[in-house]
Amino acid sequence: MSWGFLCDLLSGVNKYSTGIGRIWVAVVFIFRLLVYIAAAENIWKYEHDEFECNIKQPGCENVCFDHFFPVSHIRLWALQLIMVSTPSFLVVFHVAYRENREKHHNQKLYKSPGEIDRGLLCTYLISLILKTGFEIVFLVLFYKLYNGFEVPRLVKCDIRPCPNTVDCYISKPTEKIIFLYFLVATSCLCIVLNLSELSYLIFKYSIKCYLKRYIKKCQGSKRDCDKSEVIGHNRPAAAGQFHNSSPSLPLNIQDKCGKKLPVDLKEEGQRPPSHYTSCI
Repeated sequence: MSWGFLCDLLSGVNKYSTGIGRIWVAVVFIFRLLVYIAAAENIWKYEHDEFECNIKQPGCENVCFDHFFPVSHIRLWALQLIMVSTPSFLVVFHVAYRENREKHHNQKLYKSPGEIDRGLLCTYLISLILKTGFEIVFLVLFYKLYNGFEVPRLVKCDIRPCPNTVDCYISKPTEKIIFLYFLVATSCLCIVLNLSELSYLIFKYSIKCYLKRYIKKCQGSKRDCDKSEVIGHNRPAAAGQFHNSSPSLPLNIQDKCGKKLPVDLKEEGQRPPSHYTSCI
């Protein structure tokens, strides 16, 4: 099987990843993909041919093998690698969409098409959630399908067409257990890395949004304070100017209804209200 497309995908995703994301790419590429290609694939290559039962009843070995290994470990491992790497296509496609959009409009629409912000941040977070979900699902599948992460040396089978309970022997059980534990360990490591990156991005951009709002709020408060100071500074000057420029009025002015001015206005010689001056 050719894994070149997966290598190209991982190298492309590496350009748009954070530091934790690059560690994840290195773990998947070195400790999972290369181990699978170089060693694990050969161990399970002839597992069906090397599965032997102590009876030569036609069809008995095939039925027993299918019962104990409904899906081969190595094929399930390969499927896991493909499914875990697939969500990274979302990020690559989103960046390609941004680049194509800039090319179509012939102008710079983003600071950098690969910068993790706004829409690309949502895509990146979704890809992390999907990768973590696939890892957990496949670990559960491994555990349920094979009754734990163990490869027994001997299994007993009594499924028809076997005439009675027969003993069947699995080839290289110790070696398979070692690689199976290695598979589980690397999967758990990738889950931890994905959750760490998810937490890091959420925390980083939450703090960033909070600081932006706080700075805007402070700037708005400062502008309001400056405006209030300017208004307060201009009020006394305007009041003095108005007081000096207002002509003195007769003290015996009455309003339209015949009411006299208040005594305090007469004594101080202040300008009467508009409804008093309208009768002048």
